[in-house]
Amino acid sequence: MALEIEILDDPARACAAMLVGVAAGGGDIVLTGGSTAGAAYREFVEAVRTVGIDVSHCTVWFSDERSVPPEDKRSNYGLVRDSLLEPLTASGGPPRVHRMRGELSPEAAAEEYERELRAAGAPQFDLVLLGLGSDGHLASMFPDQESLSERSRLVVGVEQAGLEPYVPRVTLTFPALVNARQIVFLATGESKADAVVSAFGPDARPDPHVPSSLLPPLAKEVKVLLDRGAASHLPSAAGRT
Repeated sequence: MALEIEILDDPARACAAMLVGVAAGGGDIVLTGGSTAGAAYREFVEAVRTVGIDVSHCTVWFSDERSVPPEDKRSNYGLVRDSLLEPLTASGGPPRVHRMRGELSPEAAAEEYERELRAAGAPQFDLVLLGLGSDGHLASMFPDQESLSERSRLVVGVEQAGLEPYVPRVTLTFPALVNARQIVFLATGESKADAVVSAFGPDARPDPHVPSSLLPPLAKEVKVLLDRGAASHLPSAAGRT
């Protein structure tokens, strides 16, 4: 396992550059929700348009979804559709997309997405993008919940969210997430500073009360992109491996 922390003026732009590199090569990418990720998706679209990159051969998957229809403002797919997919459709070919159907029950959506993943050969993802909750959660795996100990299923339903919005969820599990060449956490703002230290700080240890801390020991390569606010409780950490 290699863990690298980068403290940047514009982590969303750095994340977008990584997404562009994978998409241009036709890779499999896992996307997430959240306002910071949305900023990275808009940067991604701008870069693709500027350079004229064909991203139609890449495949987009999702780390998690809220149990709401895609038109709901809380939908992760809706965020990706509005900030990335529709702008790319207007200017050329969008990537192939496998969305989690939030309009189904959590268990039904999880079973369907697991079938999709396995039908595709349970692909090794080229890049998994994750946010970091202020409680340390990742995807829709919340502190001390059963999903953290799942080791056979790739996708599970989550009946009770540990943080707003309090709607049921669907989430990839650790066996799916760590089947990746690279995992990238993107976090900004001082509200994430405590979670960053607990998950990735020099004294961090795997702890089910901080779900994100459980991932680095399982993964091949983890990169954490932070702004100065999110990194404000770390010791000097830029470039730490």
